[in-house]
Amino acid sequence: MKEIHSCAQLIELIQEIGFLPLLDSGIEGFSAEELVDEECRYVVFPDGGWDWPLWKWKGPVVTEGNCVYGKFFNGKAGFISMSWWSDFCNCRRSQHPYPEEGSIEEAILGTLRENGSTITRELRAACGFNGPKMRSKFDGYVTRLQSACYIVTEDFVYPVDKHGREYGWGWSLLTTPEQLYGREACQSQHTPQESFGLMYSHLHALLPQASDRQIERLIR
Repeated sequence: MKEIHSCAQLIELIQEIGFLPLLDSGIEGFSAEELVDEECRYVVFPDGGWDWPLWKWKGPVVTEGNCVYGKFFNGKAGFISMSWWSDFCNCRRSQHPYPEEGSIEEAILGTLRENGSTITRELRAACGFNGPKMRSKFDGYVTRLQSACYIVTEDFVYPVDKHGREYGWGWSLLTTPEQLYGREACQSQHTPQESFGLMYSHLHALLPQASDRQIERLIR
């Protein structure tokens, strides 16, 4: 795969290959972090400040790149082009049916539908996860719902300092894919097994260095 030097090139690559984890995927060379030019990687300055162009590109890629972003790959974040989303969603949801009524997961999705796009910490508060150690517990539920393709990241929201400059790592603005892309975008014409086969063949050709198990784990 070619080296990436800009946000536009990253968008182009995602459209070309369909799937791309943001950070280490366990498959050599298959992550945005490994593919970007050295100047676009994380760096810490002597004064304690930092810069990470790849991290800053996430927002524009999600909002302008015709792709979906979430924790889809073994609990880690990554991008999926819209051309592959319906099959990926079809396969994942067949393995993880919609949460049962009355479950915590169903309550989280209901809160998102009611309130619309919500940053993670506000969604956590709205769902009542305010006590000690509740943050990591809530994040676990959200990660599982993202992995099952019921929640996606719409954008990233950053705090602003007194000079009007954004700072920090940012917060994920969460929503459901149906709200963001429409119900039809989440429905495939294939059976779940057909969707799996299409993605498996594509990724097997794209990643000859990966084992069958590694490719299967990316999809399921």
